[in-house]
Amino acid sequence: MRKDGPLIISLDVSSKEELVSFIQRFNPDEKLTIKIGMELFYGEGPSIVRNLLNLGYDVFLDLKLHDIPNTVRKGMKQIGKMGVSFTTVHALGGSEMIKQAKQGLLEGASEAGVQPPKLLAVTELTSITPKGLAEEQNSRLPMVDQVVALAKLARNSGADGVITSPLELSALKKEVGDDFWYVTPGIRPNDFPKDDQSRTSTPTEAANAGSSALVVGRPIINATDPVTAYQNMMEEWLNANR
Repeated sequence: MRKDGPLIISLDVSSKEELVSFIQRFNPDEKLTIKIGMELFYGEGPSIVRNLLNLGYDVFLDLKLHDIPNTVRKGMKQIGKMGVSFTTVHALGGSEMIKQAKQGLLEGASEAGVQPPKLLAVTELTSITPKGLAEEQNSRLPMVDQVVALAKLARNSGADGVITSPLELSALKKEVGDDFWYVTPGIRPNDFPKDDQSRTSTPTEAANAGSSALVVGRPIINATDPVTAYQNMMEEWLNANR
């Protein structure tokens, strides 16, 4: 059974002004979870995360750390102090890196007196095609088997869940288990183009497959009416698989 996690808005904008302009469209009482990625974080720094937390939003800080274990632990210690809800590493960084990432989050959160964020490992990016996996990453495994192998590695190393395409969820839940977070990007309404995503699904398809939470970017932030777009997708997500 899937967890009733949030529909996370991926705010891939370049400035604080764009972010403020976007969130001001919503009722302040709307409990939004906002994903901050590299572009905004590198442009505005940690203060943009603290400002959102102070305003009452939940934050998914998506920096996809991938470095030697000690460096990742130190970076995650700083993230752990912030009070964000989710953060990410690349599963391809290996078991020791993931273990050290989790340790850093726990240390930072303990020092700050906040709840540690859930550590999510990126398996294969939703932009990666089976052809790219075979020819560019030189993987001998098919996509589903590769994602399952990385998810097992992440779980055994202390991660709380994975970022994964909905297309691999059936195999993941069978091989890795139900009591693990499966957070799915690449979510699109039926009438929305795939853009640079190659493995996509609708909110209903993701819910039926067993997603724990969704990540939606351009279908909401590029909509003529982002509030209505968000509410429509949220309604579909909450009403699916009941």
